[in-house]
Amino acid sequence: MSTKVTVELQRMAHAQGLPLPAYQTTEAAGLDLMAAVPDGEPVTLAPGQYALVPTGLAIALPAGHEAQVRPRSGLAAKHGVTVLNSPGTIDADYRGEIKVILINHGAVPFVIQRGERIAQMVIAPVVQAALVPVAELPATDRAAGGFGSTGR
Repeated sequence: MSTKVTVELQRMAHAQGLPLPAYQTTEAAGLDLMAAVPDGEPVTLAPGQYALVPTGLAIALPAGHEAQVRPRSGLAAKHGVTVLNSPGTIDADYRGEIKVILINHGAVPFVIQRGERIAQMVIAPVVQAALVPVAELPATDRAAGGFGSTGR
């Protein structure tokens, strides 16, 4: 069962005519974000290149929430294109344009057209930690075992 929260959304001038972000299925976790690049002026990502792609949207999240910008699995699997700082975090007090840092890990150039679905945005509750300095941490079976310590 999902919980709904109200998120105010502002569409900027360069996003006019584009659909608003939408869940593609009834149980989807993420809203698809679209590229608000100028019509007829696509962005081409060469292999290894990254770019900051505008969405033309700004949001006002309720206090105690964040928006995570995540890759779209289809772009990653089919083209090697993903969100570079995945997941990107949009804090509840940010009011600027949502932009997506895309990188092309594929072998061929990837063209981003206006209105192309480039990422997904997941709205999530936030828990802030109260850090408590201590001289020693409680013991566990794992202890300081790190990378690969629990298996392959």
